Formats: sequence, structure tokens, C-alpha cells
Amino acid sequence: MSPVISAQRVASLAGDFPRSPAYLGLAESLRVLIGDGRIGIGVRLPSERELTGALDVSRTTVTRAYEVLREAGYAEARRGSGTFTTVPGGQRRAHDRSLLPGTGGEDIIDLNCAAHSAPPGLVEAYQRATEELPAYLSGPGYFPLGVPALQARIAAAYDARGLPTVPEQVMVTAGALAAASIVAQAYTSTGDRVVVESPTYPNATQAVRHAGARLVPAAVDPDGWDLDALAATLRQSSPRLAYLIPDFQNPTGHLMSEAQREELAAALARTRTVVVADEAHQALALTPGLAAAMPRPLAAYADDAITIGSASKSFWGGLRLGWVRAPLADMDRLIHARIGLDLGAPVFEQLVLADLMDHSEEVLPLHRERLVAGRDALVAAVREHLPEWRFRVPDGGLALWCELPEALGTATSAEAERRGVVVAPGPVFAVEGGLDRYVRIPWTASPETLTEAVRRLAGAWEHVSTTTRPASSRSRREGAGRVMVA
Repeated sequence: MSPVISAQRVASLAGDFPRSPAYLGLAESLRVLIGDGRIGIGVRLPSERELTGALDVSRTTVTRAYEVLREAGYAEARRGSGTFTTVPGGQRRAHDRSLLPGTGGEDIIDLNCAAHSAPPGLVEAYQRATEELPAYLSGPGYFPLGVPALQARIAAAYDARGLPTVPEQVMVTAGALAAASIVAQAYTSTGDRVVVESPTYPNATQAVRHAGARLVPAAVDPDGWDLDALAATLRQSSPRLAYLIPDFQNPTGHLMSEAQREELAAALARTRTVVVADEAHQALALTPGLAAAMPRPLAAYADDAITIGSASKSFWGGLRLGWVRAPLADMDRLIHARIGLDLGAPVFEQLVLADLMDHSEEVLPLHRERLVAGRDALVAAVREHLPEWRFRVPDGGLALWCELPEALGTATSAEAERRGVVVAPGPVFAVEGGLDRYVRIPWTASPETLTEAVRRLAGAWEHVSTTTRPASSRSRREGAGRVMVA
């Protein structure tokens, strides 16, 4: 049965839409609501009569608004059933399947990537950025360090978090992965050692490998960082860099405390190791009150630290922007490394991000509300359908890191994909193999989708855990190639 949205809910979401003419204003408001996910795809819209009363408009206004939606591809009429939401080109256009080799069909639930739909307010940010763009068209459009307006906003955000920063310390990049690649090129040479957490975000460590560096793993336990062990690893390996994720670590979700950051900074100083702090998830604090009480950036304790930020997780994956915050003395080194990769990030997207940062107090709370709903639904579903799986509920971030009773993570993921749900097994996040007792499950889909995904996972787990070992080994080999996650 298709989900239904009430007329009162639509009226609440549509708000004070433009009424000159009213039917176009209503149609545009509904198009934005459908596009950014506040009204889901495949939802039955209220009848024209119901919405007429809820909005206090004429029946003609609603009728013509629905006609505009249908013509634009955001709604379809089903004989005898009503009007249902859609998007131009269908769901395949909304959800890229290129990361799912060997799979297809509308019934696939893709939880391989921890990526969410656009939050409310994104369309308006693009519209306002369009008004700012003409001022930049008379120039060449190349900003190797970033559009100054965005540099200033990023610097101000660090100031507000207790890390004094000037705009000249910020380099805007085409995503956080591009930032990691630039940093690796700037700071490492072939054969240099780089300490990385294990488990960790595999695409970033791949960028370090591409620069020729050798990865030295430092375990992150289910309960968090073992700083004594990490300090010993730093002493024994004499690394050039340490790539760490102190804010809602990917995939475990751990948050490093202020005291831990201070202790870590002292260990880094003793071994003269430059730390690269990946803050891609820093804005995704989900526990009430935590967003205003987050620890200061790791760079506030380590003067030579490099910090990487991202717009993709905080706002939307399609906004391919990241940044590097570094000491002023290191900016020339970063520019020289950068020009071998690109000459700057797109100007228009930078204007969009600058606008979003100006409106972050409006956009981020709504975004966090959606993530909390997804997290709570996922936690409830795993507890109900997979009670033997162990996990801790993170205070933020995007995913659950689940420990299985047996080392069957890859086999379970392979079987789950055959049942139409794609998740990443633990070995994908391991630096030197292992971690097959784990599976990462993002909570970035709708609560209903997450509940269905866990039901399928439970079926996969039941099948794999009761199958003979040789069959499990075959499944493990079949699923071992999946490495593209986000």
C-alpha cells in the first residue's frame, strides 16, 4: 500500500507560498518538497477537495497546481486511486546505481553509501546563489584557494568553534576526497609512513596510498580509541602524518573528548607527527544539546594540524565541495600540490555553500531531525530483527557499526545483496584485512526503507549463519570486491 500524506501536513509544509498566481506558487512549493524529500516519492497526495480546504484556496488553484506538477514530471494520476508523487525520469534518476555492479531494479535498497537526500532549504540556496553569480562572470573563474566569500565563512565557522582562523588558511576543494588527495600529495613522498585508524573510511586511505605512502594501522576498538596504543604506534613507526577522524568516526561513530584530544596532541608533538583531522561528520551531532557543546577542533590543540571539512555530509552529496584548513606557512605547499590536480572548485557551488553556511541555523536542525528519525528507526529494527547483533548507538554521524556473533560479515553482505539490500561489510574498512565480524548500516534512508532493509538483512543473516562453512567461504569470496563506499 502506498503511503499517504494528509492535507494538513501538506499545508504545514507548503507554508506561505507565493500567490500571484497561486496555482504556480503552490506547484513550485510542492515541487521543492518532493524534490528534497519532505514529501516522499510514491506518496498519494491529498484529494483536490481536501487540499482546497486545508489551504483555503479555490478548487481551481489546486487542480491547476496538480496539472503543473504532472506536466513537470513530479506527479502522476492513477485512475481510481488519486495523484501520486514521482520525479522526472523515475527513481533511477534520483538514485544513481553506478556503485552497484551486478545489481539493478527499483527494489534495490542502497545502503552501501552513507549518503542522504538533500535537506529542506537547498533549493532556495541555489536560487539565491544564482543572483550572486553575475558578479563573478567578468573574471576568469579560477580561484585556487576558493571564492573569498566562502573562505571567509569557513574561517568564521572555525573561529566560532574555538579555533582562530583567517580566510587565507582555507583552501576550498572539489570534495573532501579531493582535499585528502591534495594533502597527501603535499605532505608525503613515496615510502613515507602514515598512521591511519582501523576501521576507517577506505576512500580517504586510498588517496593516501595513491601518493605512495605506506599505511600503518592503529586500532579503534568498539569502545573507542586506545590512546596509549596509538601513542606507541606513533613512537614505533615515526610517521609523516596521522590521518584520524575525531568527530563521529567513520564507521564506528565515536566522538573524541576534549581530554582525549589534548592527550593525543601531546603524543603527536612528542613524535613530531602532523595530524590530518577529517571532520566530514562534525556537523552531524544528533544527541539533544550536543551540537552546541561539541569539542573544539583537534587543530585547537595541535598547532601544525591539517583539518579537512566537507559539505557533502552536512548538506548534500551532490554539492561536491570540501576544504582544507592549514597553518598559513603551509598554504603555498598545498597550492603547488593542488595545481597538479585541478585549478579550483566550481564557482557556483561555492556560492551555494556560502549561502547555506549563512542559513545553517535554519537548514541543519531540520537535517538533523531527519537523521535522528532514521537512526531511531534503524536501531529499533536491528534490535527487533537481529537481536544477536551488537552495536552502540552513536551520538552523531550517519551509521551503525554492527558486530555479528560470527565472522560472517562479507558473506552476510553478499547474501543481502541477492535479497535486494546493499551494505558494506567490515573488511572494506580494514587497513590490513580482518573485521569480518562487522557490517556498517547507514541510517540515511527513510525510516520505512530502513525497517525493510533490516528485515532483508535478517533473512540474509539467518541463511548465512545456518549454512555450512564451505558455502560461507564461497559467499565471502564472491563479495570481496566491493570497496566503493561513502
